[in-house]
Amino acid sequence: MPRLIRVFAPATLLIAAIFATWIGMVVGGAGEPQAILDPGAVVRYGAPLARMLVNISGGVLFGALLLAVWALKGEGKENRAVLDLAAGSAAVMTVAAIMTAVFVFLDASNLPFSFDQTFGAGLAQFLTEIELGQLWLWIISFGAVTTVITFAVSDRRWLILAVLLATATLVPLAQQGHAQGAPGQAQAVNSLFIHLTSAAAWIGGLITVIMLSRVVDRARISVIVARYSSIALFAYIGIAASGVVSAWLRIGTIADLFGTGYGKLVLLKTGAIILLGVYGALQRQWFLPRIADTARGAKMFGWFVVSELLVMGVASGLAAALGRTRTPVPIQAAQDSGEKITPAEWLTGDPLPPEFTIETFFSEWKFDLLWVLVSAFGIAVYLAGVNKLAKRGDKWPIGRTIAWVLGLTLLFFTTNGSLNAYERYVFSIHMLGHMMLTMLIPLILVLGAPVTLLLRATEKRSDGSWGGREWVMWAIQTPYSKFITHPIVAAVVFAGSLWVFYFTPMLSWAMREHLGHQWMIIHFLISGYLFSLTVIGIDPIPLRLSYPLRIVTLFATMAAHAFFGVTIMSMTGMLAPEWFGAMGRTWGLPPLEDQSAGGSIAWGIGELPTLALAIIVTVQWMLNDDKVQKRRDRAADRSGESELKAYNEMLAKQAVRDEKLKR
Repeated sequence: MPRLIRVFAPATLLIAAIFATWIGMVVGGAGEPQAILDPGAVVRYGAPLARMLVNISGGVLFGALLLAVWALKGEGKENRAVLDLAAGSAAVMTVAAIMTAVFVFLDASNLPFSFDQTFGAGLAQFLTEIELGQLWLWIISFGAVTTVITFAVSDRRWLILAVLLATATLVPLAQQGHAQGAPGQAQAVNSLFIHLTSAAAWIGGLITVIMLSRVVDRARISVIVARYSSIALFAYIGIAASGVVSAWLRIGTIADLFGTGYGKLVLLKTGAIILLGVYGALQRQWFLPRIADTARGAKMFGWFVVSELLVMGVASGLAAALGRTRTPVPIQAAQDSGEKITPAEWLTGDPLPPEFTIETFFSEWKFDLLWVLVSAFGIAVYLAGVNKLAKRGDKWPIGRTIAWVLGLTLLFFTTNGSLNAYERYVFSIHMLGHMMLTMLIPLILVLGAPVTLLLRATEKRSDGSWGGREWVMWAIQTPYSKFITHPIVAAVVFAGSLWVFYFTPMLSWAMREHLGHQWMIIHFLISGYLFSLTVIGIDPIPLRLSYPLRIVTLFATMAAHAFFGVTIMSMTGMLAPEWFGAMGRTWGLPPLEDQSAGGSIAWGIGELPTLALAIIVTVQWMLNDDKVQKRRDRAADRSGESELKAYNEMLAKQAVRDEKLKR
């Protein structure tokens, strides 16, 4: 692509974002002087502009690293060019985050900027002791470390660490979008995180493609754009879905959507996102096939991308302005509302749900977009793999497909249905959800053999890049994988996690903090999956025990699990009493009795999946013995039972020799 396009692309994005931020501040009303303690025009406009620069540079960083590990060769000019882009973006993001932190401090403290000791001490206290300042300090730290890593390493395996750090940088940005203890905090934070990561992948990937045109030819750009388009499709779905959820949580009513400054900005941003969807469709259907054909096709694609980045810049600027605009639904902790609230609202930010009954088990829902998309994408990608095998003429057992779809459907219900709606208020329901996450759902998912499907349905890449197949093959053989999938280690982690989680402050952390709750879901899903994989899994792992040892390991783990449940049943004190004992429930069992019921669930219901595991292992053992015997029979048929004849001849010769010795 011409050098002019490579210059215009990032410039267009940045200029459009700056202009849209200014327009958004005017339309939303955030640019007007505050009635009390106004920080001044420099801070009012400087804060969203600096935040916009953080978002864009962080997006380029994330998108560049994502393409580096997914679409590019692990060495050569294209790899180095993308890493240089990522390193520069990380450095810009770090500086922009420092600027934003200073602006936010000026806004909160109403102090004039200076270089004296008092200002420095106040800023240091803000960054280390105040939650909002701590979030910006995390962003600055992550950005600085990522800058060093992207400069220092080129091995794509180490770049995984950089991708994780870039993702971690987006977490504090998402947490700022909704106050701790505010109603709907979990849904809001997860939706904003999805929005940020999706936008970052889209914007950053597009900028990376433009910058790569300097070092690769049209044919190579065509391949990279095709791979980027797959990422962009998922990103657009994430942007659209999270945008709807975030707007609904912050607007509340249709009247506020059209009658408030915040609502008007949402409408403008919605229009930009719809237009971006049109751009994405045109890119996939019309431009992608023409990039490699002629220089004119590549040039047209370049200018098309410039116009797309213009719209992306507008959306980014409006997003920055939205962050400074007052929302129709106040985003503040329930404790700070000044109204009379219940103990449950004081602790969780949300009102206590109605009494838990058979009816509410099916009627109460608390949707979490993150796990909705995980479940939906998981099913869609799996079915796409099955369909690819079918088109190729290969068969895939229908039972595995049913198992995978059923497992993710149960995951969807557990993380979005009544179990999610009640688990923070009632210990026994929390334990029921926990048993689903760590025992039943992983067991069913393992039967789906997703890794085997991926290896069969995904073609091996031959251009030096790593796709899903290559990354999985590498991951299976890493020392960490060999350690964590060792049957004994998996069993210890599976059983030991229960004791560590419930008998340490981790339980309270998972109840109070959004990150703690998400960690709990992810950890117990993975620990349960790894244990089931080592016992009954079909997918390849470095080491698998013999069937007798699997049975021994399974029953030892079952005993530890049962002892855990009995221990909770017999306790005379409460786990996390400041939480489950202080909800103010007027229905259901008293907290201590409810905790005992939770122990019964862990012991009784939790053992049912273990029993199912034992049955499956036994059946697999029997089928394996049958296969071994059939294989031996076929070998005997092919050789005419030569081994048996040789053995009989040896016995006959030995008998003759013994007879001679007797004489």
